[in-house]
Amino acid sequence: MTDRAEMERRTKDFALRVVRFVATLPATQVGNVITYQLVKASTSVGANYREAGRAESRADFIHKMKIVEKEAGETEYWLELCVETPLGNPKEAASLRTEAGELLAIIAQSNITARSRR
Repeated sequence: MTDRAEMERRTKDFALRVVRFVATLPATQVGNVITYQLVKASTSVGANYREAGRAESRADFIHKMKIVEKEAGETEYWLELCVETPLGNPKEAASLRTEAGELLAIIAQSNITARSRR
């Protein structure tokens, strides 16, 4: 199991990698839309994960973690588009997609555990 500090670091590192990745995307209509969506979703993963750690109740924690799960899933989707288009560096897009999938799996399992302990 991954501890909270490690996940905070990992989600922040992931967001930073995405920010660096999108900086290389073309300044086209498609590139701009994907850049916006990727930055929005990927940075939300870490920000909301951090907020969940400061939840006011178990219900608040579960709610915030569900948002984290949704944002991780959305990030994975946008990265899949980058891989399949291809848009940006294919190796980095694939690596980021893998990391998004791993984070999503960890978060989803955490949500299952949190809901089972209600």
